Amino acid sequence: MVREISAGGVVIRKRNEAWWMAAIEPPGEEPPGDVERIANDRIEPAVRRPKPVLALPKGLVDPGEKPIATAVREVYEETGVTADVVAKLDDIKYVYSRSWGDGQRVFKIVSFYLMRYRSGRINQITPAMRIEVARAVWVPLEDAPKLLAYKGEKQMARRALEYVAAHAEALSSDEKTA
Repeated sequence: MVREISAGGVVIRKRNEAWWMAAIEPPGEEPPGDVERIANDRIEPAVRRPKPVLALPKGLVDPGEKPIATAVREVYEETGVTADVVAKLDDIKYVYSRSWGDGQRVFKIVSFYLMRYRSGRINQITPAMRIEVARAVWVPLEDAPKLLAYKGEKQMARRALEYVAAHAEALSSDEKTA
């Protein structure tokens, strides 16, 4: 079994007295637009768009790179924002089968770090990165555990919420006005 080591970030920022988290939407098939259909001389309801898949920014640790540096780099590449590491949240581990190439099974470990927004504009990423990220958005941190698509990432959002609750005063004291 192949092993992969990755790292990523739960980037938070406080705006208007609420905590927000950066999330990415991986590319996929274009969902159908809202379409009205005329059948038997009546208009049928519009087709609803499927709920987008939201995930945390993360990526493979390059040879010679430390996971913490990977997390900072991947956050910037996939969201367009720079962030400072606050604390390590945890590692998630899982096995998946590649849907490309050899179809091999992969044991993956992803280290996640809680990060504080420093600068940049969400979704301002390079055109080349659009292969990996359809868009990046801010979502309410309190809603993140139910909005994220993957079990381990939902757990990381819950840990971020716990950290913010336990360290709210320290995190708020250096609040950025960006």
